[in-house]
Amino acid sequence: MRIIVAKDYEGMCVNGANLIAAQILLKPDCVLGLATGSTPCGIYDRLAGKYQAGELDFSAVRSVNLDEYVGLSPENDQSYRYFMQKNLFSRVNIRPENTHVPDGLAADIEAECQRYEALIAGYGYPDLQLLGIGLNGHIGFNEPEDQFPVATHRVALTESTIAANSRFFENPAEVPRAAITMGIGSIMRAKRVLLAISGENKKEIARAALCGPVTPQVPASILQLHPDVTVILDAAAAALL
Repeated sequence: MRIIVAKDYEGMCVNGANLIAAQILLKPDCVLGLATGSTPCGIYDRLAGKYQAGELDFSAVRSVNLDEYVGLSPENDQSYRYFMQKNLFSRVNIRPENTHVPDGLAADIEAECQRYEALIAGYGYPDLQLLGIGLNGHIGFNEPEDQFPVATHRVALTESTIAANSRFFENPAEVPRAAITMGIGSIMRAKRVLLAISGENKKEIARAALCGPVTPQVPASILQLHPDVTVILDAAAAALL
């Protein structure tokens, strides 16, 4: 595990974007595993800037997103498909047919989970998987449990995750209670992992995930066992390391 501590959020985003850009330059048809949430927004801004400056070509890139809320349409401004369109896909030349997000409106969620797992397996899993981390240590929407979930699955969100995500909704009651997420096994099959952590409120979970025991009660701790992980933190998030 390689740990990079940047001065601030901007520095973290610059480092993260540079690592993803290097992956695209090394393998133009790479498979990128992508994350949503506030942490990667600055990374996506800088990747879009590199494309607009003529430094990157996304035309052969394939992407697979970690997760999606159950019950939200792609047009809903709180869906993760909408997030990706707004923050990255519409700003670069990635082909729409090469971008994949779980279908939160699928009539059969279990079948959708199986379809999505088969899709990412067919790609050989991501060449580089970008991750953030929740306050309870979740990666994707893999919440603290008694065991590590293996494949893409439906998950009931914990109250702490619902509370953390409620700031994005006008009414907390509108926050979905379930999501489709890649499993821990799916994430661990990525060839490389890039974990981005930002903010003072993440310092305790950063220490637990990176320095504590490997336990499904802190899902991100499993990354200690991955052979190729880079963690980029800003100074606030790294304060307890």
